Amino acid sequence: MQKNYNMILQHMKSTYTDFIMQTLHEASKIAFHYFGKIGIIQTKENDNNQVLTQADIEIGKFIVGRIQKTFPEHNIIDEEAGIIDKKSEFTWVVDPIDGTSNFAAGDPAYGIMIGLLKEHVPIAGGVIVPSFKELAIAEKGRGAFVNEKQVRVTKESKLLSSLVAYAIDGHQENPEITEEECKILARIVLGIRNLRASGSVLNGIYVAKGIYGGYLNRTAKIWDAVAENIIIEEAGGVYTDFFGKPVDYSRPLTRAKQNFTWCAASPTLHKQLQNIIHAKIQET
Repeated sequence: MQKNYNMILQHMKSTYTDFIMQTLHEASKIAFHYFGKIGIIQTKENDNNQVLTQADIEIGKFIVGRIQKTFPEHNIIDEEAGIIDKKSEFTWVVDPIDGTSNFAAGDPAYGIMIGLLKEHVPIAGGVIVPSFKELAIAEKGRGAFVNEKQVRVTKESKLLSSLVAYAIDGHQENPEITEEECKILARIVLGIRNLRASGSVLNGIYVAKGIYGGYLNRTAKIWDAVAENIIIEEAGGVYTDFFGKPVDYSRPLTRAKQNFTWCAASPTLHKQLQNIIHAKIQET
């Protein structure tokens, strides 16, 4: 894959792109070292959906260390390390393993994510899915690439002819949240070709590549969103919150515990998904 990285770098000529790709490449080696050998260390915050492995810790330490060495003046939000505030307009947002439940169970659908905000705007991001040999990279105004190829969202105009991914977590603390979400999900399923759910950022890469028409999630964190956001937008997609409003990254260091949602799709399919979502809300 190193040859592919060099081809992309030659085209994009960006310090941020270079750093993100090389860091993801090295971090994937740590993931491969642990994959299939360790399970869950603990669940986080008494939430059965949020788990932690030794690989999360080691990859997080590695990425944070690289950022601090290369961009010592920048802020960092890391899922495991927490918040590092340097009073900068730049904030790196890191998810050491996206899809930790998959990783811990031996499911290869997991990824590593690094995004960069300038104030409240995503300006660069990268994702690697090591087991699938997929590396996606984007920088604002420069396009999105998966391995050596520039990618674009689907040109399909009919939602009923499209595959759509949806990530859903159960809310044991309040089952009514899950029951209400499933009612909207049922309407979405009836409006698409088929539903897909890898439980990882692989879904977002497939939207950017035009394989999936859209990807939705109502239970996530900021580190799940930033890198994927710019990749999908630079591939020509629309990335909003679940209900179609702009995603708010303002004052990002205050948002580590906030719930984030998204509806990501090609422009045409995004409108159709929003029509389904809001039609169901109006009924209720």
